[in-house]
Amino acid sequence: MARKAFSFTAAAVGLGAMLTGCGGQYRVSQAELAYPPTGDFVAVDGGRVHYVQEGEGPHVILLHGAGGNLRDFTFDLMGRLTDRYTVTAFDRPGLGYTDRVPGIATGAAATEGDSPTAQAAMLRAAADALGITDPLVVGHSFGGIVAYAWAVAGLDHDHPVNASALVSIAGVTMPWPGDLDPYYRINGSAFGGVITVPLIAALVPDSVVRSRIEETFAPQSAPAGYADHIGVGLTLRTDSFRANIRQVNTLRPKVVELSARYPELTLPIEIVHGTADTTVPIHIHPEEFIQIVPSANLTRLDGIGHMPHHTNPQVVVDAIDTAAARTGLR
Repeated sequence: MARKAFSFTAAAVGLGAMLTGCGGQYRVSQAELAYPPTGDFVAVDGGRVHYVQEGEGPHVILLHGAGGNLRDFTFDLMGRLTDRYTVTAFDRPGLGYTDRVPGIATGAAATEGDSPTAQAAMLRAAADALGITDPLVVGHSFGGIVAYAWAVAGLDHDHPVNASALVSIAGVTMPWPGDLDPYYRINGSAFGGVITVPLIAALVPDSVVRSRIEETFAPQSAPAGYADHIGVGLTLRTDSFRANIRQVNTLRPKVVELSARYPELTLPIEIVHGTADTTVPIHIHPEEFIQIVPSANLTRLDGIGHMPHHTNPQVVVDAIDTAAARTGLR
């Protein structure tokens, strides 16, 4: 009886894994069919980077946040800048259609995340290959800490792709107290990578992801058409899901390491941050950052949440123009 029970259980687990795998693969194919790459690819050491580039003038680089892709910027912000800048939006490593950082473990039970420094290095290589020089680097949320890593890299290496200025939109900047939500700690573990991530990727309805989008925008609402434009299904692909979870789950020690270099930064930095942002709280991140970096200027948006480039786009555009003027690009 025990052997029969074990055999039945093993068969059930195997069948469940097979069905989950089939469901996950179906969602991948459907997502990529509905939301194909919108730009071009540039080869770097160990992989490819997906980007969209439009406009003419000084270079502006846009780096999206956690769980997103470059479509976050092509929805609206990019079009507000291309009349006077050459704007390049990148899919960050592991998200959208950009490969993971070269050499990082990607197996189901792996837990390593692509660090902001490694992401910045990969994207700097892509920018170099595209002939981008003296870019004004703009980062939203997780893209903010990648933008800071991009600037920190310039402290040690004189290179044409070093940032001339930086704009942080609700960007992660400083180490935060306490632990992350169990959602990240469980799904970022080896157990999560093998068991829970494939289940979520295969079974969670799009409505749940759309609800999470609304939570991210709170207390404002997502603009009409945003969820359809960004491609909810791209986030739910198993590999992208794992990459995003691991990046967030392993982020804090990397922020501690980067923040030790912040006092050395002298480039113009403009920060736009909402006072009602509960994802990246203003009192933990930019209000602490401006105490140690004199070249940083903070624009506080009263009552605004985590997505000011959609809810208050002109303020963000003004910050980009100000940063460009401060560094002599305009």
